[in-house]
Amino acid sequence: MIKLTFCLRRLPHLSRDEFQRYWREQHAPLVAKHAQTLGILRYVQAHTGHDALNGAMQASRGGPDAYDGVAELWFESEAAMAANTSEAAVKAGAELLEDEQKFIDLARSPLWFSDEHVITG
Repeated sequence: MIKLTFCLRRLPHLSRDEFQRYWREQHAPLVAKHAQTLGILRYVQAHTGHDALNGAMQASRGGPDAYDGVAELWFESEAAMAANTSEAAVKAGAELLEDEQKFIDLARSPLWFSDEHVITG
């Protein structure tokens, strides 16, 4: 199993509420529509909230502002992803990217693939 983590920052003209609403109500159904084509086994959105708690944690560690949210996507393997070069997959990926450009500040939103190591739970 391989996981894509995408730390999202909103475009400057959007409030956090506008960003999160679009992400949840517009983008999420688009991901669900293309999940099978792209080999997405699981998709989770973590929406930033709890501002007082976040502020206290950031202050206690001297950390930066939180992301507006984090998307997590699981795939079977790197090999399975590399093998998925169908025309439908390329088109689906392009459609998702086009939609992401409407609400995500892509230049400030890091993403990476990783392997999970569950320690508890």
